[in-house]
Amino acid sequence: MSDWSPSQHELDRQRVRTRLQRRSALIATAMTLLVFVVLGLIVTSSPGWPNVKAYFFSWPDAKESFPDIWDAIWLNIKMFLIAEFFILIFAMLIAMARVSRSPWLMPLRVVAVIYTDVVRGIPTILLVYLFAFGMPALELQGLPDSPFFWATAALIVSYSAYVAEVFRSGIESVHPSQWASAQALGLTRGQTLRHVIIPQAVRRVVPPLLNDFVSLQKDTALAAVAGVFEAVATARDYTLYNFNFTPYIVVACFFIVMTVPLARLCDWLTARMRRRELAGAR
Repeated sequence: MSDWSPSQHELDRQRVRTRLQRRSALIATAMTLLVFVVLGLIVTSSPGWPNVKAYFFSWPDAKESFPDIWDAIWLNIKMFLIAEFFILIFAMLIAMARVSRSPWLMPLRVVAVIYTDVVRGIPTILLVYLFAFGMPALELQGLPDSPFFWATAALIVSYSAYVAEVFRSGIESVHPSQWASAQALGLTRGQTLRHVIIPQAVRRVVPPLLNDFVSLQKDTALAAVAGVFEAVATARDYTLYNFNFTPYIVVACFFIVMTVPLARLCDWLTARMRRRELAGAR
């Protein structure tokens, strides 16, 4: 067993560091509270605050609209979960088509490139309009005319292009030595991609993927323009009848509660990956 113990000088240094860290934390907390208190006093004492409070922060209107918004927000969540599932599948297929090198798959590569370039150039809200109103107008046999279905399909089409590029960047970030090592072991390019490259790529792109899904979670609100009676449409309906905008604030709070945990998880994963990279560099 080792009999080593820190010297008195080292213990003194540790106590000084601890004291300085506590002092910095207290100062930072106090300054933050002071700034927010001052801002709160400035806002609440301004001449227009009573009108802002009445139209945007009305507690009675918030309580009255809350049950309907609570029921409607689950439609947003359902749309998000369905879209996320298909986006991951389609985006990975598109990314694999783009990184393929087989001459037989050249048509797929061209289609994948055109798809990602064109779709990323179209605003998502425009895709929602095109799908939710344009597709039912065609009256094609076997296709549903549900606004929910087509709004979800528009989100899948839009975000598949973005997520495909995230997957592709992850695949191309894997060091070429991984390809060479797998091929030296007798694996084909397809086997290498499936068993060696993609698992590494997915781990690397988890943070940007979460960022995309934070955006997707918010963009489910675009379904309101297609007549889907989700949370935003419910708030809009209440506002039109009561001329009070508090329900929009309630919906905003719901989306904040849903997206902030994902954002914090993304930050944590990013920091974790950075620590691993620094530890590996050493």
